Amino acid sequence: MKKIFAVCIALLILSGCAAEDDVFEITERFYVMQFMEIMMDADAYIGRTIRYEGMFGTIDLSFREDYFHHVYRNMLGCCGPEGPLGLEVYLNDIEPLPDGTWVEVSGILVRFEVDGRSFLRLDVTSLVELNERGLEMVPRM
Repeated sequence: MKKIFAVCIALLILSGCAAEDDVFEITERFYVMQFMEIMMDADAYIGRTIRYEGMFGTIDLSFREDYFHHVYRNMLGCCGPEGPLGLEVYLNDIEPLPDGTWVEVSGILVRFEVDGRSFLRLDVTSLVELNERGLEMVPRM
């Protein structure tokens, strides 16, 4: 019975997450599960538009004379916070927002390499500040 339930949930998520123009919408309710799907099957999502909400953040990479921008939510583990879950966002000509600003981000998922290691990032097409915040701490499900 649990297997049937899990398959039904997976089909519901995969069939319901593609919105207009083949946008993969990451929802609050299935945030962790949908991100895990992207990480486990990245090739199926490369080149697709991804849209989700979260907190904007900037990490100073002084050693690279660079900044790392990301949109994320904190993942809740069994015994407390496990850490941030989201994507690096490449802003193109979009101005960064203050850390902690709640945003909706849309962009094209791409793969890039740094020092021979492969990473995913979102080439941002839209970054919108939102007044209403969602869950900052999302459960694993």
